[in-house]
Amino acid sequence: MTSRQEQITLAAEAAARASDLAKETERAANHPDKRSLVQNLAAASTAWSDAAQAHAAIAALLPETEPTDG
Repeated sequence: MTSRQEQITLAAEAAARASDLAKETERAANHPDKRSLVQNLAAASTAWSDAAQAHAAIAALLPETEPTDG
């Protein structure tokens, strides 16, 4: 089982990947030779966004952990 902080980290990483892919989608849409990639890039961005939301939802359900002296 993962901790709340691990889920938050995974959510942030997935959100960053979604953002990067969204930017790449925009660049491809504005480049005549890369327009064929737009649909796949957009789908990948959406999938990463969905993953980020799922990790955030899981994190919200997990208890906060107290730091241990250890």
